[in-house]
Amino acid sequence: MASVIKSVSFDAHDALALATFWAAVLGSDVDEESTAQKAFVEAAGWGGPNIWFNRVPEPKVAKNRVHFDLRAPGTMDEEVRRLEHLGATVLRRGEAITTMADPEGNEFDVEPGPNA
Repeated sequence: MASVIKSVSFDAHDALALATFWAAVLGSDVDEESTAQKAFVEAAGWGGPNIWFNRVPEPKVAKNRVHFDLRAPGTMDEEVRRLEHLGATVLRRGEAITTMADPEGNEFDVEPGPNA
């Protein structure tokens, strides 16, 4: 039997703030016992991995080696605007992919949705 991805973990300066951002992005909730030291976001919908956020003393200093690829529910531009409103920043815009960063600088990509 093969392994499954149970959770993805992020190092963070403020675990609760970063968890709150990603919960809003993914349409989920932050676990009620979460703190600035450690926070948990349960996967929205069935089958996705949960996300842990752990406070670390050092800042992010290099490009991520792993990142999320998000599929927009509608157009990529609409989703990019929504994510910017939540606190993300655009790093690079392309026709098929927009690369963004979360409030702590972790990169992720946004792709158009199936009906875009």
